[in-house]
Amino acid sequence: MKPFVLLATRAEDVPADEEYALFLRYTGLDERDLIRVRLEAGPMPEFDLDELSGIFVGGGPFNASDPLEKKSPVQQRVEGEFQTLLERVVARDLPFLGACYGVGTVGAFLGATIDRTHGEPISVVPVTLTDAGRDDPLLAGFPDTFDAFVGHKEAISYLPPSATLLTSSPNCPVQMFRVGRNVYATQFHPELDVDGITTRIHAYASHGYFAAHELELTLAAVRRAAVSHPARMLRTFVERYARD
Repeated sequence: MKPFVLLATRAEDVPADEEYALFLRYTGLDERDLIRVRLEAGPMPEFDLDELSGIFVGGGPFNASDPLEKKSPVQQRVEGEFQTLLERVVARDLPFLGACYGVGTVGAFLGATIDRTHGEPISVVPVTLTDAGRDDPLLAGFPDTFDAFVGHKEAISYLPPSATLLTSSPNCPVQMFRVGRNVYATQFHPELDVDGITTRIHAYASHGYFAAHELELTLAAVRRAAVSHPARMLRTFVERYARD
């Protein structure tokens, strides 16, 4: 099988390693078949897209809507690399699934409006399929509304007509969309389980997602409902797109 790639941007080793472990678990891939590239550590390699089954993007600390002067040199480099990569990916409709930071990368590439209007605190939210979502193969078998983990400062407030909206939540109208037939981005985290999001809550406690006195409330918020459906799309993605 031609490998998949996970493009990651987390600088902290513990959540970065756990993110990779979660992608391995829920895709069913082994390390040979899911190559991790930590973009915060160095430039994105030049991929031969003919030799890949598909690309995943994990979450990360970068906000696409931040003013340019507030973006670090690393963030500016990574954003430029994603623009170049997505020109190639979208042109050939290569299988691509960006989780959370996928909205910042694919959304920015499309010219979507990304701002802080629809940010969501770290929590579990109900996500509802659109008509297009009900017909999408990556969401086959999902209930009309399912619970998912979220936690983001920015979101898409305007999705251009070149993209197809697949899911929404009460406070965030763009939770998942598709470009072409095979390029996907989610605002929610399909790779997370309770242990994984607990690790991130502790790792990013000082990053402005919640106030210091809200730690226990935030931990309780991610335990208020069982989250099981989102991870299924990772295995479905692999089963759909793995190729020799």
